[in-house]
Amino acid sequence: MNSEKSPPLLIVEDDLALQKQIKWSLDRYESVTASDRESALAQYRRHAPVVVTMDLGLPPDPDSVSEGFKLLEQLLELDPDVKVIVLTGQNDQANALRAVALGAYDFFAKPFDPELLGLTIARAYRVWELQAENRRLQTLHQPDALGGLMTRDPEMLRICRTIEKIASSSVTALLLGESGTGKEVLAQGLHQASRRSGKFVAINCAAIPENLLESELFGYEKGAFTGAAKTTPGKIETAHGGTLMLDEIGDLPYPLQSKLLRFLQERKIERVGGRQEIPVDVRVVCATHQDLKGLIKEQRFREDLYYRVAEIVVHVPPLAARKGDALLLAHAFLRRFAEEHRRGTLRFSEDALRAIEQHSWPGNVRELLNAVKRAAIMAEGTRVEREDLDLPASPASDDAPDTTLDLRAAREKAERDVVIAALARADGNIVRAAELLGVSRPTLYDLMHRLAIKP
Repeated sequence: MNSEKSPPLLIVEDDLALQKQIKWSLDRYESVTASDRESALAQYRRHAPVVVTMDLGLPPDPDSVSEGFKLLEQLLELDPDVKVIVLTGQNDQANALRAVALGAYDFFAKPFDPELLGLTIARAYRVWELQAENRRLQTLHQPDALGGLMTRDPEMLRICRTIEKIASSSVTALLLGESGTGKEVLAQGLHQASRRSGKFVAINCAAIPENLLESELFGYEKGAFTGAAKTTPGKIETAHGGTLMLDEIGDLPYPLQSKLLRFLQERKIERVGGRQEIPVDVRVVCATHQDLKGLIKEQRFREDLYYRVAEIVVHVPPLAARKGDALLLAHAFLRRFAEEHRRGTLRFSEDALRAIEQHSWPGNVRELLNAVKRAAIMAEGTRVEREDLDLPASPASDDAPDTTLDLRAAREKAERDVVIAALARADGNIVRAAELLGVSRPTLYDLMHRLAIKP
């Protein structure tokens, strides 16, 4: 561990003589000190230490452990990965064990062995470095559930990791988000990441007339109604061994909701006109752009069905909230449509790129895809102009300002947003992105490594 490059050690001790002794015994580490809870929090916010040594008995009541435990809880709330080493009195093992149970990394009884404390601190730094590198690698990892989804947005990457985690289970997932955000792509990713050998079957509950939806879902027996010339399995049965996606489940007619609930509970169906129960092994994924809890209040959606389909709820953000994704997707769509229409090498003009960045995309990815498809047909020459996309020149920005008061976090967020935007503008070209940012290529690579941004 290279202590010169590591964040400083924070020493929290109200006995100034002991504070100096600890600092002197750990002189190979850069360190900052505090003597009470408030000054410790101020030092933490200023220096962001990753290892802390602290006494539990702090002013204004050094004979009590209340301030120490309060500080421990606040430090772990600010950063669950901070390594706190508690220093306690000889006969204070109960409080030491309580501190470890709350999340402290280790504890030492006073008087402590400086060499042993130094070894423990070195190990704490090493553990923190390994955890930080693991988080960075996880961020760079392109989850399997991203198969058909292109994104660099941290929230979308987090969602895809969630999809991967639940893929091997049988829980029913509910995808919530505006139309066109990619809910079906995520559902397909969930199916692909699972171990199911059957098909992925999707049905849009809003697209099929109410009087036909039951037979579409559950199938029907020959002679069940006029025109039922043969027995026909429904979508649920067709998805046996695979995944069934119920899109726009908020539009499922109320009378059918009880039948769907019974299937989800029993995993058996009865075809329309049939009397035999048919067991079906299927993974169910539901999606909607509607507020299901609002529909429950209006008595248009069953509350018991909601809790059955919402075992895992995933909120898919709109395209406007996904930093850099609009340009990333636009470049990919343009390459695809240029090839389809044999237009050779099409490129966006700077005016077109700015328009794509600034547009709010109320129709999300679907609107973007249609705009680029239109532009690939309408563009003259090899450049796609703003007018080809049919986008306004200077849309007003509705972005709310970031109100965080954590300067370090705000600076990192701003750097991440600018680097992602530059990479999106440059269509992933590192040299061009570095030119846009006004930095060297090695500097950009260093930034991408530190901010865990995949090329």
